[in-house]
Amino acid sequence: MFTAVLLTAPDSGPLDPSLVESLRAAWGGSPARWLAPGEAVEFDLIAMPDNRWDVWQSCQALGVDLIVVPSEGRMKRMLLADMDSTMIQQECIDELAEEAGVGDRVKDITALAMNGELDFEGALRERVGLLKGLPASVIDTVLETRITLMPGGATLLATMKAQGGHAALVSGGFTAFTARVAAMLGFDENRANTLIVQDGVLTGDVGVPILGKQAKVDALEEITARLEIGAQDVIAVGDGANDLGMLHRAGLGVALHAKPSVAAQCEVRINFGDLTALLYVQGVAKADFCA
Repeated sequence: MFTAVLLTAPDSGPLDPSLVESLRAAWGGSPARWLAPGEAVEFDLIAMPDNRWDVWQSCQALGVDLIVVPSEGRMKRMLLADMDSTMIQQECIDELAEEAGVGDRVKDITALAMNGELDFEGALRERVGLLKGLPASVIDTVLETRITLMPGGATLLATMKAQGGHAALVSGGFTAFTARVAAMLGFDENRANTLIVQDGVLTGDVGVPILGKQAKVDALEEITARLEIGAQDVIAVGDGANDLGMLHRAGLGVALHAKPSVAAQCEVRINFGDLTALLYVQGVAKADFCA
């Protein structure tokens, strides 16, 4: 059995019931169940539709995300999340670079790295090197003035944790940011890279080993082993090339507002919904969300 979920951005126009009914009828689905009136709906299917991606493309043109997932085991016991452009709306290193006056150069490197066009470790070292001499106090300034949470993140965390879920934030970014974001949202743990500071300024170096694509897979394996659960019990979310390993390894990997080259390699793609879409995909109705 499979379940099809259709959803829109919370602040967009309502989801058209006629679209839902026409698709449900064409695919021979069960009666529709509205998870959130006008925003999210689901119905069950006997088999995966052969034309899923053609229909997905048509739905995208209407501002609608279409997801089809196995019905069994939809509700996960662990959330494994990227931070930059996933749990927050920015790339932290790009914001630090703006403060250092090298914003455009660093943003170009970041874009190439997140698309998988540059080696992540080399790209990180190059970008951090451009921050040499920046006062470490700028980290707090960036956190307070430039960083905003991705909509729906607090609700996602609160709802999964209310059901006994574990939440881990694993980033190719920096501990100075993950620690703060994890505390704000209620993550149980966080892992990231370390910016080296000496005499109150950034040295332009990053601690080793560097956490990249494999480190996120390792985190999934280590944490699930500790919790005595399996990879199938994990929902992972990210947007960049260095997230692909964990997205493919997790029981449910979600590409959220991802780079096109990344989204193309993922079965679950959210381009319009916010982070609460991860709850709808797991079958949680809006009435059961936790504040």
